[in-house]
Amino acid sequence: MKKLMLGNEAIARGAWEAGVNVVSSYPGTPSTEITENIANYNEIYCEWATNEKVALEVAIGAAFAGGRSMSCMKHVGLNVAADPLFTLSYTGINGGLVVVVADDPGMHSSQNEQDSRFYALSALIPMLEPADSKECLEYIKKGYEISEQFDTPVLVRLTTRIAHARSLVETGERVVIPVKGFKKDASKFVMMPAMAKKRHVIVDSRMKKLVDYSSTSDLNRIEWANRKVGVITSGISYQYSKEVFGDASFLKLGMVHPLPESLIKEFAAGVDELYVVEELEPFIENQLSKMGIQNVKGKELFTNLGELSTTIIREAVYGSKKESAKAEFDIGMPPRPPVMCPGCPHRGVFYTLSGLKVNVSGDIGCYTLGALAPYNAVDACVCMGASISMAHGMEKAAGRAMAKNTVAVIGDSTFMHSGITGLIDVVYNKGTSTVIILDNSITGMTGHQQNPTTGLTIRGEKTTNVDLVKLCEAVGVKRVRVEDPFDMKGFRKAVKEELEADEPSVIIAQRPCALLKSVNYGAQVIIENDKCRKCGNCMRLGCPAINKVGEDYVIDKSQCCGCELCTSMCSFGAIVKEGTSK
Repeated sequence: MKKLMLGNEAIARGAWEAGVNVVSSYPGTPSTEITENIANYNEIYCEWATNEKVALEVAIGAAFAGGRSMSCMKHVGLNVAADPLFTLSYTGINGGLVVVVADDPGMHSSQNEQDSRFYALSALIPMLEPADSKECLEYIKKGYEISEQFDTPVLVRLTTRIAHARSLVETGERVVIPVKGFKKDASKFVMMPAMAKKRHVIVDSRMKKLVDYSSTSDLNRIEWANRKVGVITSGISYQYSKEVFGDASFLKLGMVHPLPESLIKEFAAGVDELYVVEELEPFIENQLSKMGIQNVKGKELFTNLGELSTTIIREAVYGSKKESAKAEFDIGMPPRPPVMCPGCPHRGVFYTLSGLKVNVSGDIGCYTLGALAPYNAVDACVCMGASISMAHGMEKAAGRAMAKNTVAVIGDSTFMHSGITGLIDVVYNKGTSTVIILDNSITGMTGHQQNPTTGLTIRGEKTTNVDLVKLCEAVGVKRVRVEDPFDMKGFRKAVKEELEADEPSVIIAQRPCALLKSVNYGAQVIIENDKCRKCGNCMRLGCPAINKVGEDYVIDKSQCCGCELCTSMCSFGAIVKEGTSK
């Protein structure tokens, strides 16, 4: 049966068809939809883990027990999972284990555009890279075959365009793979130095066998055509290159590590002019140089910044762009920078922090938008969970005066992910940081996934929820308070009080995301023009539902959710709930 599927959807289908038993992941664009789709297959146990390290460790446990398992994450999530990944290469597996990592060239929703292929190289793990949704499904199934044949985890790399593009997929039936069960073998599964030294020898031997496999596998294929030009490429770059180079010969790589050395040398010798087309770093190109293949045209032409495209490749090779249809008139579309949604509970927090002119150590989430106008209230943001640790470091470098003017801001899901240990560090090392946990009752940034604070699993089943107040108290924070971020006077007072305290403190800014189905603020608000003094104070909130039209301020009914935060900005009572005017 043929179906049109997202790459991520096809990955999920491939896992189901491959007889996967356990999937543990952490959401992160562009990988999130894989596990969301897996949740539709009842034969697979799946979960949102607290972070990527935990997710991979759950998958490792399942594989050690003899079941087929998978863990999915975005590229920066692989950094979090790197610790178990590198040692997993040494232990090998029992049941097959595939790790899916989705890179984000162009940083559509990421803080960097690292190239995950280097993890495969460094960790001595094979990596596959599909070029469309059909291959997404096929490569997952092939990944389990390789995993079990060579006693190794397998990485499958996606990029944003593969993860989020649709193409035809031929679906099949699920195979039932019996769980083998765990067999005690300390020399294989316990990585103390004496065991690890012996396992490293096995890994080295395995990689040599995988090089031979790569050269004979149908994952890598030569497409002979006009031999004047030859192109070595993989993934989405293959699709672009086929369109640009036309009847050139291609070496299409599906296994990007280890590379098929003998096949590459055969191809290079068979063409007059050789190109390597790959997004991000010169991963393939560098290895060709190591093989002694010279006169390769690669990163001297193609940027290592952001995504490639047919236009970029064509201009780099031929010095010209393909003619395309042009609009007959310029409609003058205004720029649309990302903004917090109408009713967003974070708006009151950042308006308050901006007014207090404090230093804000920020984190990864919707609330990173607090760095933008009109708040300009986030001063540093590096990675998940870093906000608390960075604030602590600021205090230790610059003293108590810095701590009295600095807050760390972190979301509830991110706090679960990697903020708890930072808070423990503050308490243990006698810091005085003020931490604001933005508890919006969901993992908002990646599209509303459940997390340990919500009381629901990935399938919506009720479970024990983490009590943030009790958790913070349990790690030693004596000053913990819950505040409504829409009560801006009360919230401002709370922040000022906690900044003055000579001990660690936590403010839980608690209000659910306005986009949750359970949130209903009722009627929208309107601005009564006869009461409005045209002061523009309401605009300082940065709510996209409030606009100025000519000399008047108006509420856009298509965006207003009726949260009434703006009513606290008007000293003249001009902003009221619709239907309540007298």
